[in-house]
Amino acid sequence: MGGRGKSRTQRKHFRQNRENVWKRSKPDPDPSLSSDKSQTTHWTPFSTENPSFDSYYKEQLIVDPQEWDQFVAILRTPLPASFRINASSQFADDIRSQLENDFVHSLRAEVAEGGETEAIRPLPWYPGNFAWHSNFSRMQLRKNQTLERFHEFLKLENEIGNITRQEAVSMVPPLFLDVHSDHLVLDMCAAPGSKTFQLLEIIHQSTKAGSLPDGMVIANDLDVKRCNLLIHQTKRMCTANLIVTNHEAQHFPGCRLKGNSERMKLDHDIHQLLFDRVLCDVPCSGDGTLRKAPDMWRKWNSGMGQGLHSLQVLIAMRGDVLRRCGESVKLVDVSSELPQLIRRPGLKRWKVYDKSRWFVSSKDVPKFRRSVILASMFPSGKGYQDLGDSSCNVDMEDDITSVENGTAEDGVEAVENPVMSDFVIVFVLAAVLEKPSKQIDEQYVEPLNQSLADAQAPQINSSESKLEEVLEAVPEENVNDNVSNKEDLEVSPLTCEEHNSEETEKPHNEENTEKKFPSKRKLQIQGQWRGVDPVVYFKDEAIINSIRTFYGIDERFPFNGHLITRNSDTSHVKRIYYVSKFVKDILQLNFAVGQQLKITSVGMKMFERQTAREGSSSPCAFRISSEGLPLILPYITKQIIQASPVDFKRLLQDKDVKYTDFADAEFGEKAANLLPGCCVVILGKGNAVATESLKVDESTIAIGCWRGRARLSVMVTAMDCQEMLERLLIRLGTENGSSGHVDISSNDVGGEVQSVQESNDDDVKVTVS
Repeated sequence: MGGRGKSRTQRKHFRQNRENVWKRSKPDPDPSLSSDKSQTTHWTPFSTENPSFDSYYKEQLIVDPQEWDQFVAILRTPLPASFRINASSQFADDIRSQLENDFVHSLRAEVAEGGETEAIRPLPWYPGNFAWHSNFSRMQLRKNQTLERFHEFLKLENEIGNITRQEAVSMVPPLFLDVHSDHLVLDMCAAPGSKTFQLLEIIHQSTKAGSLPDGMVIANDLDVKRCNLLIHQTKRMCTANLIVTNHEAQHFPGCRLKGNSERMKLDHDIHQLLFDRVLCDVPCSGDGTLRKAPDMWRKWNSGMGQGLHSLQVLIAMRGDVLRRCGESVKLVDVSSELPQLIRRPGLKRWKVYDKSRWFVSSKDVPKFRRSVILASMFPSGKGYQDLGDSSCNVDMEDDITSVENGTAEDGVEAVENPVMSDFVIVFVLAAVLEKPSKQIDEQYVEPLNQSLADAQAPQINSSESKLEEVLEAVPEENVNDNVSNKEDLEVSPLTCEEHNSEETEKPHNEENTEKKFPSKRKLQIQGQWRGVDPVVYFKDEAIINSIRTFYGIDERFPFNGHLITRNSDTSHVKRIYYVSKFVKDILQLNFAVGQQLKITSVGMKMFERQTAREGSSSPCAFRISSEGLPLILPYITKQIIQASPVDFKRLLQDKDVKYTDFADAEFGEKAANLLPGCCVVILGKGNAVATESLKVDESTIAIGCWRGRARLSVMVTAMDCQEMLERLLIRLGTENGSSGHVDISSNDVGGEVQSVQESNDDDVKVTVS
């Protein structure tokens, strides 16, 4: 794909596609004048001029005046695509190698004009060559046929969770946080979830097979629909170390136990939510998103940032802001971190604009405007009652502004989150704060409450409407990338796992299962939260013992307190989720304080109820989910066999194979002798066949299968089959000079296996939802 021998016409067409990225369709004003009866469509470019924008930022001196033209020129070019390899993925090294040794060379001929020398390149400041920059915009990747193989690669790996398409500037804050694997991390405004995913990657990166990290992430967002998007994004991580919550960030619960409460017996000594790291990406005016949302040129005005100021302060105070907290919080110097990341010091002084007037100091603001132009908008941040004291200027010398190059040789480019706030200054990408003491002196909190008291209610209402306007103007990061068809993603007021799951939504044998699992359920209640599925510990010993016995799960694998469901009626449970020790302790704390946390998603799906016909039903009612298989794999001693690469490849390609058709007759015999139902097949090395002792490590590839009467059927999605085939063929070498690339029809790619049904003719039907 994309050879060097492209014709001049093809190259011209490619350049035109790149130029048209920022153009929008416009209906013919008078279709009746057209000779064609159908309505014609013209392309007209977005306007990339806004005199107010120019005058505002020139006055603020965000760049040297001599750099202004170059700065604005970069703002008017489309934002190139970038993505990050999931460093904790089983195939992370393989994917990085494929980029370095395949796509870097095969895409070289596709480089567009403009000074670029490489089509794709690793971001030099990101550790381990796990983040990459593409000189093709997302529109080009979707529309240009010469980039089809690369685009299909990105879509497949992104959907599976091996990569995440994410803007480069969005990757920086999690790196500066210096997260460790045992940390409790809060992502306060988490949707759409790319930073949350990155935090989870860091926590999971050094995890061994069959174990979970000690740390966890709580990802929060105030909007139910965005929470669903966040869940969709993070589900690709297959983690038991995540809780997704639905709260206003500025009112995030502390879950503090009362002093006279009995201490709970927990693995972690916690009596309230105290976080090791907090990521606070507050809502902003989105000025720096002009390259990906050119319509912002038309909508921009200086009031967009001011309208969000009070909300930003409240959210940031919940996560502890430096200036308001005195010596309880300090600014961390990260100037030596990520040395190859191009950056410059943040502003120490700025002005505030209001109604055609510039204010240098809050003392100059008329009294009748002080409910709108707050003292905290100025560099000193002092309340109006303290204006007489001029000894309290804040030194922002160590504040770091990050600027990502537009191209390899370009000058500066606006970053993602320029805001006008009391602490995070214009064009600051990340400010790292450290809280040495456990308590924040209340003398710093009370003045904040007092200074915002008059403006808080009207300002928040104003900010909500302003934020809604901004969100309409600015496409969410990665929304179109991570959800192939947003219309297909069900968004329901009832945010939950059981009701709103994209997977196994409708049983294959609907007639037999409808009575067991009625489609309409009563309104669920989670503590004080109506319309949200409850979090319920699963304690049905009969089912738990049957699962442990059927799969021979070693007693070392802990079940007690780690299994939960999202249905209060445990007799109708379809899915059983697994949570880590830390998540288990947070859930117990939450129960102890009256379920203050509104939990929309928690745990990793470990077991799912079988839906086979009663005539061929398995002795065990639940199968192992593909999400939970890697964790529990080292502890399985029954219903597990090892296949040679030839037979493993045959299973992935054909999806179901008769026992007599396997190349290794011994493997086919072992498969036939398993109990009916779910089983696990692992990939052997070399020509090795099934052995009595199976060794499992981080590199082990395994799939869930269904042992039917006459054949073995794969119980993973077609997309996962494609991915494993790609990796298998790359590792083992290709046959007959084949490229090793595997294609499957788009309508075969889908979600989780929904059901397995055996018919009278011994055929097995595997339904994929």
